[in-house]
Amino acid sequence: MKDILLITPPFTQLNTPYPATAYIKGFLNTKNITSFQMDLGIEVILELFSKEGLNNIFESNPQPVNHNSERILSLQDDYINTIDNVIAFLQGKNHTLARQICSGNFLPEASRFQQLDDMDWAFGSMGMQDKAKHLATLYLEDLSDFIQECIDENFGFSRYAERLGRSANSFDEMYTELQKELTYIDTIALKILEDRLKQHLPKLVLISVPFPGNLYSAFRCAQFIKKNFPEIKIAMGGGFPNTELRDLKDQRVFEFFDFITLDDGELPIELLYRSICHFDEGDSRAMLEQAQQISSSEFKRTFLLENNQVVYKNNTTKTDYKQSQVGTPDYSDLFLDNYISVIEIANPMHSLWSDGRWNKLTMAHGCYWGKCTFCDISLDYIKLYEPIAAKILVDRMEEIIAQTGENGFHFVDEAAPPALMREVALEILRRKLTVSWWTNIRFEKSFTSDLCFLLKASGCIAVSGGLEVASDRLLELIQKGVTVEQVAQVTRNFTESGIMVHAYLMYGYPTQTIQETVDSLEMVRQLFELGIIQSGFWHQFAMTAHSPVGMFPEEFGVIPIQNEITFANNDIQFKDKTGIDHDKFSFGLKKSLFNYMHGICFDYELQDWFDFKIPNTTIPSDFIVSCLEKEDNFNTKPSSKIIWIGGKPITEIYTKSKKGSSWQMTRLTFHSKIESVEISLEKDKADWLLKTLDFLTLTNENPITFSKLKSNYEIQFVDFELFWFSKPINSLKEIGLLVL
Repeated sequence: MKDILLITPPFTQLNTPYPATAYIKGFLNTKNITSFQMDLGIEVILELFSKEGLNNIFESNPQPVNHNSERILSLQDDYINTIDNVIAFLQGKNHTLARQICSGNFLPEASRFQQLDDMDWAFGSMGMQDKAKHLATLYLEDLSDFIQECIDENFGFSRYAERLGRSANSFDEMYTELQKELTYIDTIALKILEDRLKQHLPKLVLISVPFPGNLYSAFRCAQFIKKNFPEIKIAMGGGFPNTELRDLKDQRVFEFFDFITLDDGELPIELLYRSICHFDEGDSRAMLEQAQQISSSEFKRTFLLENNQVVYKNNTTKTDYKQSQVGTPDYSDLFLDNYISVIEIANPMHSLWSDGRWNKLTMAHGCYWGKCTFCDISLDYIKLYEPIAAKILVDRMEEIIAQTGENGFHFVDEAAPPALMREVALEILRRKLTVSWWTNIRFEKSFTSDLCFLLKASGCIAVSGGLEVASDRLLELIQKGVTVEQVAQVTRNFTESGIMVHAYLMYGYPTQTIQETVDSLEMVRQLFELGIIQSGFWHQFAMTAHSPVGMFPEEFGVIPIQNEITFANNDIQFKDKTGIDHDKFSFGLKKSLFNYMHGICFDYELQDWFDFKIPNTTIPSDFIVSCLEKEDNFNTKPSSKIIWIGGKPITEIYTKSKKGSSWQMTRLTFHSKIESVEISLEKDKADWLLKTLDFLTLTNENPITFSKLKSNYEIQFVDFELFWFSKPINSLKEIGLLVL
């Protein structure tokens, strides 16, 4: 028996659990509140894509709607006989099946297998495991197409009935859908849910709704609980209500949910628990007392129904918990060994997103920048910035590794702060942890080549960041705080250190001209041609209600199309005063990017990507090259920290003679993981360097500053700058002598 049941409804990711319930369970542990969490999505997927599940599908008398679904139906025995082995392979339990999959004539193939023309580029001749994952992914997508066409039109691997949650200003369509008979997926999900409710008998069910593609299933779950377990109270929280339901007015929503909480969930949930879970309901009198208790309780950012009216209560004097107080995310209860790694390959970062099980953590609450005009910077989850101390964060990493057995981390920050990334990297290296991690950043000048070197050494494998529109005018209008030149230099630093770079790209921003779209594409072409960005994705600008553009549209030259809001309010339809049809650029931008990511077609004219006339670019063909050729600044800040993350050298003393004079020299040989560096210095300077390197190692938690290092050197020698920028010392900077 558990006080609280936490649910992520279908569907989010196949390869790893969405972290919201793990965050909340970790907090509840600090309050000794018992809970159980479940990812209903992966449980439904595993039941659906099994031998029994496919048998049930094919026996339900599906009617093929085209040649493709007809083919799949005719191959049903082949699908039924292979599905369990394929799922086990994608779960990492049956590695040897890769050779069978890659050899051909094992997997039944339908329309998705027509995408195989770039297999050699993606995997070469040796990447058999990944190639097999990709083929198995296509196999599952064929089955997904069949389910969508013949069984349940709302089905999708990472979303369900998403259309009902997108820009749903009114609750009418969702409400109508919920009055219909259960769908095929509903019946599977609700049977699993019923078993879990009977097993744990919770008093409060918390349903996390991160995306529109989870919303319908969340309401179906709540509807089922209300009908069959009326004594249980139900609350919704998560990314969708936080952004979409802030103007909620429709009373019908509370036929399904008792509470909807906004923003950080820890304190709102604790107050709900105190109102609901601290006594037993024995009879109708207890139920009445409970209703009275709730009406007089303290709440934090909570919608509920009172006197048949939707009310928003924020009547507690308690403040939200600090990030240091919320505990370590707890992934127990979840079927961590049963998640499915898939590879779609079209985009390297998307492949990273969907392949492998990543532990999710946050370096800092909110965004340290908080100025981008397209972003929901008015909402607490972005505007309230609070970093976590590096030692606490790495403590949590170690706890999660011990709990899950996985040492891969995705830091799900809005934008990870460079200074905190540095401290986390140093702490990882001090503890000699072996981890792989990636996160979202801003392409700001703090990411020097030395910092990128450090991040890579600590296990950073990839970063993603917003280049948005590669136009300095528009970047200034967006208040991005970066320039194209700066982005080029930073992405070069990451790439040269061995960290993959993904760029978020935007088109159709208010006042953006056709010329700026063309020029932005040329900038992107050059960035990919030089190899300093490896992955990207074009997004068309969307105006949201809580962004500066949405709140002050007249300042950005757009005219919003307003609807009456009784349910969801986030995406706002609008007219751009320029009158430009940005939609028509979508196909050409995405097609060109697909080819650039494959390392081809850089010599194509930009006009070749579009079936309508575009102007010639005004960007010089060597613009990005010229950005990268600018001289390094040799001025080092006196407060910069100097750190040595290399090893101890092998030393050899020898005598050097010239014109009748002789003196002692020391040869120092440093071995890094991939190379050896040999330098020679006068013996006294070599002695100073060896002694100094001991003080610069990670064991010293108070790193020496550049000014202190200079002073120390000049006690014994002269002209520190001449020494510091000499060829021998520059060689050490290539293997771990860092200025941070």
